[in-house]
Amino acid sequence: MTASVQDSRLKRRFELWDSNGDGTIDRSDYETEARRILKAFGEQETTPKGRALLTAYLSMWDKLAAKAKVGPQGKVSLEQFTDVSERELIEGGDAGFDRNLRPTIEAIVDICDTDGDGEVNPAEFKRWMKAVGVDERQSDTAFRQLDRDGSGQLTVEELVVAVRDYHQGVNDIPLMGR
Repeated sequence: MTASVQDSRLKRRFELWDSNGDGTIDRSDYETEARRILKAFGEQETTPKGRALLTAYLSMWDKLAAKAKVGPQGKVSLEQFTDVSERELIEGGDAGFDRNLRPTIEAIVDICDTDGDGEVNPAEFKRWMKAVGVDERQSDTAFRQLDRDGSGQLTVEELVVAVRDYHQGVNDIPLMGR
């Protein structure tokens, strides 16, 4: 896929985080998405899993804010977000992705894994996708495409690879909604 596909996905990601529609993202936008996921799974922010998810999201924000040179209480424009994301996630390859997004995906899987088996089943995946705005049909399709080994479960590694490949333009599996 082309750089324009990557750019359009980064723009879409930015738009989803811009929860108040002001054309910028800030710390509160990251908190909002983390809280939507926590709410979808009935998890409190004060539990170890809840704190881990919120911490992962805020760490992701802090890294972005530092790279964009706006500080933790600043605001990031679409241009700044795209520039930093391209450097860190696209040009940074697997190492950049792992440094910036893997901890958040791991924390999300920990929240989603309601049966405690270390993997995400279709119902758990559907709840996660619904929390981030992906419709039910798209969730079902995405799950089937992501479950490459046909186990009926998604591992952290399968999800990390899927999210990375989506943002790098390698796959077209729907992982963002709204």
